Amino acid sequence: MPGSKSHTIRAVAIASLAEGESTITAPMVSQDTRSAAACYRAMGAEIDTCRSDVWRVKGLAGRPLPPENVIDVENSGTTLRVAVGSAALVEKGLIVFTGDEQIRRRPIAPLLEALVRLGARAETARGNGCAPLVVGPRLTGGRTTLEAVTSQYLSSLLINCPLARDDTEITVTVLNEAPYVQITLDWLDAQGIAYERKGLTWFRIKGGQSYRAFERRIPADFSSATFFLCAGAMADADIVVSGLDMNDTQGDKAVADYLRSMGANIEVTDEGIHVSRGDLRGTEIDLNATPDALPAMAVVGCLARGTTRLVNVPQARLKETDRIQVMAAELGKLGARCEELPDGLVIHESKLHGGHVHGHGDHRVVMALSLAGLVGDEPVTIDTAEAVDVTFPEYADLMRSVGADLTTA
Repeated sequence: MPGSKSHTIRAVAIASLAEGESTITAPMVSQDTRSAAACYRAMGAEIDTCRSDVWRVKGLAGRPLPPENVIDVENSGTTLRVAVGSAALVEKGLIVFTGDEQIRRRPIAPLLEALVRLGARAETARGNGCAPLVVGPRLTGGRTTLEAVTSQYLSSLLINCPLARDDTEITVTVLNEAPYVQITLDWLDAQGIAYERKGLTWFRIKGGQSYRAFERRIPADFSSATFFLCAGAMADADIVVSGLDMNDTQGDKAVADYLRSMGANIEVTDEGIHVSRGDLRGTEIDLNATPDALPAMAVVGCLARGTTRLVNVPQARLKETDRIQVMAAELGKLGARCEELPDGLVIHESKLHGGHVHGHGDHRVVMALSLAGLVGDEPVTIDTAEAVDVTFPEYADLMRSVGADLTTA
Protein backbone atom coordinates (compact mmCIF):
# COMPACT_ATOMS: atom_id res chain seq x y z
CA MET A 1 0.00 0.00 0.00
CA PRO A 2 1.13 3.57 -0.63
CA GLY A 3 1.78 6.00 2.22
CA SER A 4 -1.08 7.52 4.19
CA LYS A 5 -2.62 10.67 2.75
CA SER A 6 -3.64 11.85 6.23
CA HIS A 7 -0.13 11.46 7.60
CA THR A 8 1.51 12.96 4.51
CA ILE A 9 -0.52 16.17 4.58
CA ARG A 10 0.07 16.60 8.32
CA ALA A 11 3.79 16.01 7.73
CA VAL A 12 3.89 18.68 5.01
CA ALA A 13 2.03 21.20 7.18
CA ILE A 14 4.14 20.67 10.31
CA ALA A 15 7.42 20.57 8.39
CA SER A 16 6.43 23.81 6.65
CA LEU A 17 5.69 25.50 9.97
CA ALA A 18 8.88 24.17 11.60
CA GLU A 19 12.32 25.74 11.69
CA GLY A 20 14.97 23.90 9.69
CA GLU A 21 14.83 21.15 7.08
CA SER A 22 12.62 18.09 7.49
CA THR A 23 12.74 14.80 5.60
CA ILE A 24 9.51 12.95 4.79
CA THR A 25 10.16 9.39 3.63
CA ALA A 26 7.66 7.25 1.68
CA PRO A 27 5.01 9.97 1.33
CA MET A 28 1.82 9.32 -0.55
CA VAL A 29 2.35 10.96 -3.94
CA SER A 30 -1.04 11.95 -5.32
CA GLN A 31 -2.95 14.99 -6.46
CA ASP A 32 -4.06 15.78 -2.89
CA THR A 33 -0.60 15.60 -1.35
CA ARG A 34 0.97 17.55 -4.23
CA SER A 35 -1.71 20.19 -3.59
CA ALA A 36 -0.63 20.35 0.06
CA ALA A 37 3.00 20.83 -0.98
CA ALA A 38 2.06 23.52 -3.51
CA CYS A 39 -0.09 25.31 -0.94
CA TYR A 40 2.62 25.57 1.70
CA ARG A 41 5.21 26.34 -0.97
CA ALA A 42 3.03 29.31 -1.94
CA MET A 43 3.17 30.51 1.69
CA GLY A 44 6.97 30.49 1.60
CA ALA A 45 8.13 26.99 2.53
CA GLU A 46 10.80 25.42 0.34
CA ILE A 47 9.51 21.96 -0.59
CA ASP A 48 11.40 19.56 -2.84
CA THR A 49 9.12 16.82 -4.19
CA CYS A 50 11.30 15.78 -7.12
CA ARG A 51 11.83 12.31 -5.64
CA SER A 52 8.77 10.16 -5.05
CA ASP A 53 10.35 8.35 -2.09
CA VAL A 54 11.70 11.34 -0.16
CA TRP A 55 10.36 14.87 0.19
CA ARG A 56 12.44 17.61 1.83
CA VAL A 57 10.89 20.66 3.43
CA LYS A 58 12.64 23.81 4.65
CA GLY A 59 10.19 25.39 7.04
CA LEU A 60 8.97 28.88 7.82
CA ALA A 61 9.65 28.89 11.56
CA GLY A 62 5.96 29.58 12.18
CA ARG A 63 5.83 32.66 9.93
CA PRO A 64 3.90 31.99 6.70
CA LEU A 65 3.90 34.74 4.09
CA PRO A 66 1.10 35.98 1.84
CA PRO A 67 1.63 34.62 -1.69
CA GLU A 68 1.50 36.68 -4.83
CA ASN A 69 -1.58 34.86 -6.10
CA VAL A 70 -4.62 32.90 -4.98
CA ILE A 71 -3.88 29.44 -3.55
CA ASP A 72 -5.79 26.71 -5.39
CA VAL A 73 -6.00 23.51 -3.31
CA GLU A 74 -7.67 21.71 -6.24
CA ASN A 75 -9.67 18.79 -4.70
CA SER A 76 -7.93 18.52 -1.32
CA GLY A 77 -10.30 19.25 1.55
CA THR A 78 -7.70 18.29 4.16
CA THR A 79 -5.22 20.75 2.67
CA LEU A 80 -7.76 23.57 2.65
CA ARG A 81 -8.87 23.08 6.27
CA VAL A 82 -5.34 22.73 7.70
CA ALA A 83 -3.82 25.49 5.57
CA VAL A 84 -6.55 28.01 6.43
CA GLY A 85 -5.40 27.76 10.04
CA SER A 86 -1.80 28.28 8.97
CA ALA A 87 -2.76 31.29 6.87
CA ALA A 88 -4.21 32.88 9.99
CA LEU A 89 -0.65 33.01 11.38
CA VAL A 90 0.51 35.67 8.87
CA GLU A 91 1.70 38.91 10.45
CA LYS A 92 0.17 41.12 7.76
CA GLY A 93 -1.59 40.77 4.45
CA LEU A 94 -4.31 38.40 3.28
CA ILE A 95 -4.32 34.93 1.74
CA VAL A 96 -7.08 33.84 -0.64
CA PHE A 97 -7.94 30.16 -1.11
CA THR A 98 -10.03 28.44 -3.73
CA GLY A 99 -10.39 24.93 -5.12
CA ASP A 100 -12.23 22.88 -7.69
CA GLU A 101 -16.01 22.70 -8.04
CA GLN A 102 -16.33 20.09 -5.29
CA ILE A 103 -14.22 22.11 -2.84
CA ARG A 104 -16.32 25.19 -3.54
CA ARG A 105 -19.41 23.24 -2.40
CA ARG A 106 -17.94 21.82 0.83
CA PRO A 107 -18.75 23.75 4.03
CA ILE A 108 -16.04 25.34 6.17
CA ALA A 109 -17.93 28.01 8.14
CA PRO A 110 -17.52 26.41 11.62
CA LEU A 111 -13.73 26.52 11.27
CA LEU A 112 -13.74 30.11 10.03
CA GLU A 113 -15.97 31.19 12.92
CA ALA A 114 -13.59 29.55 15.40
CA LEU A 115 -10.60 31.30 13.84
CA VAL A 116 -12.36 34.65 14.10
CA ARG A 117 -13.07 34.06 17.79
CA LEU A 118 -9.35 33.34 18.19
CA GLY A 119 -8.30 36.67 16.70
CA ALA A 120 -7.93 36.00 12.97
CA ARG A 121 -9.70 37.36 9.95
CA ALA A 122 -11.42 34.50 8.12
CA GLU A 123 -14.39 34.84 5.80
CA THR A 124 -15.96 33.42 2.68
CA ALA A 125 -15.74 35.56 -0.42
CA ARG A 126 -19.33 34.82 -1.42
CA GLY A 127 -20.92 34.66 2.03
CA ASN A 128 -22.05 31.06 1.52
CA GLY A 129 -19.85 29.25 4.02
CA CYS A 130 -17.68 27.71 1.29
CA ALA A 131 -14.54 28.60 -0.67
CA PRO A 132 -13.27 30.97 -2.02
CA LEU A 133 -11.95 32.16 1.35
CA VAL A 134 -10.05 35.22 2.58
CA VAL A 135 -7.81 34.68 5.62
CA GLY A 136 -5.49 37.05 7.42
CA PRO A 137 -3.94 38.24 10.68
CA ARG A 138 -3.70 37.19 13.34
CA LEU A 139 -4.39 34.02 15.24
CA THR A 140 -3.72 35.15 18.81
CA GLY A 141 -5.48 32.50 20.91
CA GLY A 142 -8.37 32.71 23.36
CA ARG A 143 -11.50 30.60 23.75
CA THR A 144 -13.76 29.06 21.14
CA THR A 145 -16.35 26.37 20.66
CA LEU A 146 -16.19 24.15 17.60
CA GLU A 147 -18.74 22.01 15.82
CA ALA A 148 -16.40 19.55 14.10
CA VAL A 149 -18.77 17.91 11.64
CA THR A 150 -15.50 16.97 9.97
CA SER A 151 -12.49 16.21 12.14
CA GLN A 152 -10.39 18.38 9.84
CA TYR A 153 -11.71 21.53 11.55
CA LEU A 154 -10.34 20.39 14.90
CA SER A 155 -7.08 19.13 13.41
CA SER A 156 -6.53 22.54 11.83
CA LEU A 157 -6.82 24.28 15.18
CA LEU A 158 -4.69 21.69 16.97
CA ILE A 159 -1.88 22.03 14.43
CA ASN A 160 -1.86 25.83 14.24
CA CYS A 161 -2.89 27.11 17.69
CA PRO A 162 0.43 26.14 19.34
CA LEU A 163 1.94 28.95 17.21
CA ALA A 164 -0.56 31.54 18.42
CA ARG A 165 0.69 34.23 20.81
CA ASP A 166 -1.56 33.21 23.71
CA ASP A 167 -3.07 29.99 25.02
CA THR A 168 -6.11 28.55 23.24
CA GLU A 169 -9.06 26.76 24.79
CA ILE A 170 -11.33 24.72 22.50
CA THR A 171 -14.64 23.17 23.55
CA VAL A 172 -15.78 20.63 20.95
CA THR A 173 -19.56 20.38 20.77
CA VAL A 174 -19.73 17.87 17.89
CA LEU A 175 -16.99 15.56 16.65
CA ASN A 176 -17.09 13.11 13.77
CA GLU A 177 -14.16 10.96 12.58
CA ALA A 178 -12.39 10.87 15.95
CA PRO A 179 -9.45 8.65 14.83
CA TYR A 180 -8.22 11.39 12.50
CA VAL A 181 -7.89 13.73 15.49
CA GLN A 182 -5.79 11.08 17.19
CA ILE A 183 -3.47 11.04 14.16
CA THR A 184 -3.01 14.80 14.65
CA LEU A 185 -2.37 14.38 18.38
CA ASP A 186 0.26 11.74 17.62
CA TRP A 187 2.09 14.30 15.48
CA LEU A 188 1.84 16.93 18.23
CA ASP A 189 3.12 14.44 20.80
CA ALA A 190 6.08 13.56 18.58
CA GLN A 191 6.88 17.29 18.44
CA GLY A 192 6.61 17.75 22.20
CA ILE A 193 3.73 20.23 21.88
CA ALA A 194 2.23 21.15 25.26
CA TYR A 195 -1.54 20.77 25.61
CA GLU A 196 -4.17 19.50 28.01
CA ARG A 197 -7.35 17.70 27.09
CA LYS A 198 -10.44 15.99 28.41
CA GLY A 199 -11.03 13.18 25.98
CA LEU A 200 -11.62 14.81 22.62
CA THR A 201 -14.18 17.35 23.85
CA TRP A 202 -11.95 19.99 25.49
CA PHE A 203 -8.42 21.18 24.78
CA ARG A 204 -6.12 23.83 26.23
CA ILE A 205 -3.12 24.50 23.98
CA LYS A 206 -0.19 26.54 25.21
CA GLY A 207 0.65 29.46 22.93
CA GLY A 208 4.07 30.65 21.80
CA GLN A 209 5.33 27.19 20.93
CA SER A 210 7.26 26.08 17.86
CA TYR A 211 7.78 23.05 15.65
CA ARG A 212 11.18 21.53 15.03
CA ALA A 213 12.54 19.83 11.93
CA PHE A 214 12.12 16.06 11.79
CA GLU A 215 12.82 12.92 9.79
CA ARG A 216 9.88 10.53 9.60
CA ARG A 217 8.64 7.66 7.47
CA ILE A 218 4.96 7.84 6.50
CA PRO A 219 2.97 4.71 7.43
CA ALA A 220 0.96 2.92 4.75
CA ASP A 221 -2.59 4.02 4.02
CA PHE A 222 -5.50 2.04 5.45
CA SER A 223 -8.00 4.07 3.42
CA SER A 224 -6.36 2.80 0.22
CA ALA A 225 -6.18 -0.71 1.68
CA THR A 226 -9.96 -0.70 2.18
CA PHE A 227 -10.61 -1.44 -1.49
CA PHE A 228 -8.33 -4.48 -1.54
CA LEU A 229 -9.65 -5.83 1.74
CA CYS A 230 -13.17 -5.51 0.34
CA ALA A 231 -12.13 -7.09 -2.97
CA GLY A 232 -10.76 -10.11 -1.13
CA ALA A 233 -13.92 -10.41 0.96
CA MET A 234 -16.22 -10.22 -2.10
CA ALA A 235 -14.50 -12.04 -4.93
CA ASP A 236 -13.20 -15.59 -5.27
CA ALA A 237 -9.78 -14.33 -4.24
CA ASP A 238 -7.02 -14.74 -1.70
CA ILE A 239 -5.27 -11.42 -1.11
CA VAL A 240 -2.52 -10.25 1.23
CA VAL A 241 -2.39 -6.50 1.80
CA SER A 242 1.10 -5.68 3.02
CA GLY A 243 2.94 -2.73 4.52
CA LEU A 244 0.24 -1.78 7.04
CA ASP A 245 0.91 -1.05 10.72
CA MET A 246 -1.96 -2.25 12.90
CA ASN A 247 -0.60 -0.09 15.74
CA ASP A 248 -1.11 3.11 13.76
CA THR A 249 -4.09 5.24 14.77
CA GLN A 250 -5.70 5.45 11.31
CA GLY A 251 -9.40 4.80 11.74
CA ASP A 252 -9.83 2.80 8.54
CA LYS A 253 -7.91 -0.13 10.00
CA ALA A 254 -11.33 -0.96 11.49
CA VAL A 255 -12.43 -2.10 8.02
CA ALA A 256 -10.74 -5.45 8.73
CA ASP A 257 -12.97 -5.83 11.78
CA TYR A 258 -16.06 -4.77 9.81
CA LEU A 259 -15.41 -7.44 7.20
CA ARG A 260 -14.64 -10.06 9.84
CA SER A 261 -17.98 -9.29 11.53
CA MET A 262 -19.69 -9.94 8.18
CA GLY A 263 -18.05 -13.36 7.84
CA ALA A 264 -14.98 -12.65 5.71
CA ASN A 265 -11.85 -14.62 6.49
CA ILE A 266 -9.40 -12.08 7.92
CA GLU A 267 -6.04 -12.95 9.43
CA VAL A 268 -3.37 -10.46 10.50
CA THR A 269 0.12 -11.95 10.06
CA ASP A 270 3.67 -10.67 9.82
CA GLU A 271 3.18 -10.72 6.06
CA GLY A 272 0.16 -8.42 6.17
CA ILE A 273 -3.63 -8.67 6.34
CA HIS A 274 -4.72 -11.90 4.66
CA VAL A 275 -8.31 -11.76 3.37
CA SER A 276 -10.52 -14.22 1.51
CA ARG A 277 -14.22 -14.58 1.00
CA GLY A 278 -16.34 -16.25 3.62
CA ASP A 279 -20.09 -16.66 4.06
CA LEU A 280 -20.94 -12.96 4.09
CA ARG A 281 -23.93 -11.93 6.17
CA GLY A 282 -25.52 -8.55 6.71
CA THR A 283 -24.97 -6.62 9.89
CA GLU A 284 -25.14 -3.06 11.26
CA ILE A 285 -21.92 -1.04 11.21
CA ASP A 286 -21.37 2.36 12.82
CA LEU A 287 -19.18 4.26 10.34
CA ASN A 288 -18.91 7.56 12.22
CA ALA A 289 -15.16 7.10 12.72
CA THR A 290 -14.57 5.82 9.18
CA PRO A 291 -16.75 7.72 6.67
CA ASP A 292 -14.38 7.05 3.78
CA ALA A 293 -15.21 3.34 4.08
CA LEU A 294 -18.88 3.85 3.21
CA PRO A 295 -18.65 3.52 -0.59
CA ALA A 296 -16.69 0.25 -0.52
CA MET A 297 -18.68 -1.25 2.36
CA ALA A 298 -21.90 -0.47 0.47
CA VAL A 299 -20.73 -2.72 -2.36
CA VAL A 300 -19.81 -5.51 0.08
CA GLY A 301 -23.28 -5.22 1.57
CA CYS A 302 -24.82 -6.17 -1.78
CA LEU A 303 -23.19 -9.61 -1.52
CA ALA A 304 -24.07 -10.30 2.10
CA ARG A 305 -27.03 -12.47 3.09
CA GLY A 306 -29.87 -10.43 4.51
CA THR A 307 -29.54 -6.72 5.15
CA THR A 308 -26.55 -4.48 5.89
CA ARG A 309 -27.00 -1.14 7.64
CA LEU A 310 -24.26 1.50 7.46
CA VAL A 311 -25.22 4.10 10.06
CA ASN A 312 -24.21 7.20 12.07
CA VAL A 313 -22.23 8.72 9.23
CA PRO A 314 -24.11 11.90 8.21
CA GLN A 315 -20.80 13.58 7.29
CA ALA A 316 -20.57 11.23 4.30
CA ARG A 317 -22.98 13.64 2.63
CA LEU A 318 -20.39 16.42 2.94
CA LYS A 319 -17.46 14.78 1.16
CA GLU A 320 -16.47 15.30 -2.48
CA THR A 321 -20.04 14.23 -3.21
CA ASP A 322 -23.04 13.24 -1.14
CA ARG A 323 -21.70 9.70 -0.97
CA ILE A 324 -24.87 8.31 0.62
CA GLN A 325 -27.05 9.52 -2.23
CA VAL A 326 -24.49 8.79 -4.93
CA MET A 327 -23.78 5.20 -3.87
CA ALA A 328 -27.48 4.39 -3.57
CA ALA A 329 -28.15 5.78 -7.05
CA GLU A 330 -25.18 4.24 -8.85
CA LEU A 331 -25.41 0.81 -7.23
CA GLY A 332 -29.11 0.87 -8.11
CA LYS A 333 -28.12 1.04 -11.79
CA LEU A 334 -26.25 -2.24 -11.27
CA GLY A 335 -29.16 -4.06 -9.64
CA ALA A 336 -28.61 -3.21 -5.97
CA ARG A 337 -31.51 -2.59 -3.63
CA CYS A 338 -30.46 0.33 -1.40
CA GLU A 339 -32.36 2.74 0.80
CA GLU A 340 -31.03 6.06 2.00
CA LEU A 341 -31.10 7.00 5.66
CA PRO A 342 -30.41 10.56 6.82
CA ASP A 343 -27.13 9.25 8.24
CA GLY A 344 -26.38 6.17 6.16
CA LEU A 345 -27.53 3.37 3.90
CA VAL A 346 -29.57 0.19 4.09
CA ILE A 347 -28.37 -2.40 1.57
CA HIS A 348 -30.27 -5.59 0.82
CA GLU A 349 -28.66 -8.69 -0.66
CA SER A 350 -28.64 -8.11 -4.41
CA LYS A 351 -27.36 -9.77 -7.57
CA LEU A 352 -25.24 -7.18 -9.32
CA HIS A 353 -24.98 -6.94 -13.09
CA GLY A 354 -22.90 -4.87 -15.45
CA GLY A 355 -23.66 -1.44 -16.79
CA HIS A 356 -22.55 2.15 -17.14
CA VAL A 357 -22.30 4.22 -13.96
CA HIS A 358 -21.27 7.75 -13.09
CA GLY A 359 -18.25 8.18 -10.83
CA HIS A 360 -19.21 11.80 -10.06
CA GLY A 361 -15.54 12.77 -10.09
CA ASP A 362 -15.21 11.26 -6.59
CA HIS A 363 -12.14 9.05 -6.18
CA ARG A 364 -13.67 6.77 -3.53
CA VAL A 365 -16.92 6.38 -5.45
CA VAL A 366 -15.01 5.39 -8.60
CA MET A 367 -12.91 2.82 -6.76
CA ALA A 368 -15.94 1.41 -4.93
CA LEU A 369 -17.92 1.01 -8.15
CA SER A 370 -14.96 -0.81 -9.68
CA LEU A 371 -15.41 -3.45 -6.95
CA ALA A 372 -18.89 -4.12 -8.28
CA GLY A 373 -17.30 -5.14 -11.57
CA LEU A 374 -15.43 -7.96 -9.82
CA VAL A 375 -18.57 -9.94 -9.01
CA GLY A 376 -21.00 -9.43 -11.90
CA ASP A 377 -21.27 -11.42 -15.12
CA GLU A 378 -20.84 -8.32 -17.27
CA PRO A 379 -18.36 -5.45 -17.12
CA VAL A 380 -19.00 -2.23 -15.26
CA THR A 381 -17.97 0.99 -17.02
CA ILE A 382 -17.27 3.99 -14.80
CA ASP A 383 -16.76 7.54 -16.03
CA THR A 384 -14.60 10.26 -14.37
CA ALA A 385 -12.17 7.51 -13.38
CA GLU A 386 -9.30 10.00 -13.50
CA ALA A 387 -10.48 11.15 -10.06
CA VAL A 388 -8.63 8.16 -8.58
CA ASP A 389 -5.40 10.13 -9.01
CA VAL A 390 -6.52 12.40 -6.17
CA THR A 391 -5.43 9.80 -3.62
CA PHE A 392 -4.39 6.54 -5.28
CA PRO A 393 -2.67 6.80 -8.69
CA GLU A 394 -1.43 3.19 -8.38
CA TYR A 395 -4.94 1.78 -7.91
CA ALA A 396 -5.47 0.33 -11.38
CA ASP A 397 -2.01 -1.28 -11.54
CA LEU A 398 -2.35 -2.82 -8.10
CA MET A 399 -5.84 -4.12 -8.82
CA ARG A 400 -4.55 -5.74 -12.01
CA SER A 401 -1.72 -7.30 -9.99
CA VAL A 402 -4.27 -9.34 -8.02
CA GLY A 403 -6.09 -10.49 -11.13
CA ALA A 404 -8.73 -7.85 -11.90
CA ASP A 405 -9.54 -7.29 -15.57
CA LEU A 406 -9.40 -3.51 -15.36
CA THR A 407 -8.78 -1.19 -18.26
CA THR A 408 -8.56 2.60 -18.34
CA ALA A 409 -9.21 4.99 -21.17
